[in-house]
Amino acid sequence: MVPNVVLVTGVSSFLGGHLAARLAANPDIERVLGVDTAPPRPDLRRRMGRTEFVRADIRNPLISKVIAGANVDTVVHAAVNSQSGPEGRAAMKEINVIGTMQLLAACQKAPELRRMVIKSTTAVYGASPRDPAVFSEDMEPKDLPSSGYAKDAGEIEGYVRGFGRRRPDVDITTLRFTHLIGPRIDADLTRYFALPLVPTVLGYDARMQLLHSEDALAVLEKATTHALPGVFNAGGDGVLMLSQAIRRAGRVAVPVPRLGVPAMSRFFRGARLVDFSPEQMRFLNFGRVVDTTKLRERFGFTPRWTTQQAFDDFVRGRDLHPVIDPDRVTAWERGVGDLLARLR
Repeated sequence: MVPNVVLVTGVSSFLGGHLAARLAANPDIERVLGVDTAPPRPDLRRRMGRTEFVRADIRNPLISKVIAGANVDTVVHAAVNSQSGPEGRAAMKEINVIGTMQLLAACQKAPELRRMVIKSTTAVYGASPRDPAVFSEDMEPKDLPSSGYAKDAGEIEGYVRGFGRRRPDVDITTLRFTHLIGPRIDADLTRYFALPLVPTVLGYDARMQLLHSEDALAVLEKATTHALPGVFNAGGDGVLMLSQAIRRAGRVAVPVPRLGVPAMSRFFRGARLVDFSPEQMRFLNFGRVVDTTKLRERFGFTPRWTTQQAFDDFVRGRDLHPVIDPDRVTAWERGVGDLLARLR
């Protein structure tokens, strides 16, 4: 059943704003409310069409008045932030965890509410050398995330499960996204691969599973307009090794010994280039791959882009040119090969 009144949190972000735009274009949905602490960029606001923007902070209990006053029957919580921003990690945790608690408290009091969609992350599985080859939705992490976005997401999912026990009449869909990539989205991973010299951890080559940002929007839209309760991993088919991704982007890998990683992280964070948090470094060490069978068979969605196709679309869309001319590299390799042949 298509919802009547949808409230989307985090509409100043890429996912929240573009999801609100898609829902506003659906004539079967009566109203779409977009909530955030700051208004969306003008270009994004134009895309959102008839979406009613409400400048509100979900950490404030007044959010309950917004939900009750509009008779909201569906809430999409897309305001979970994966990047710390200028305010730092403490502010990020407050927005993610405290904001979700206040939102759930408001939803608890909303008699009209029938559906809730939560944007989560596969980072809840952690990243360690003891991980299984593939994580399914019912698996627990080998090492619980102890900090950052991954820890926040784990706590948020715990609060959401508690809410589900108190409100069994509400269908809850939790979407665990792999890392998102695409030409339109700005994230730590897209900025990382846009660096001309890409730092890696010496001796490690992570397996990466990616999801195109347009596929992520399609999954969110389907979860909002259809009753599909449950927890679902969402990622593209296939895997890219970190070294392969760097080569496909035409970048140059710079291996850094593990002892030098903290200093490298501080440098990039201080330069506002990439926020290398400890959890992100663990991902770049060990990688993470998830099983998406449940997404295809029970949720009924198959991503349009594979991991490799999503990454290539990002490279083309950002117009990333090789740092070193491929013809020059080929000539150099041929010259080295000829020299070795003569030496033999």
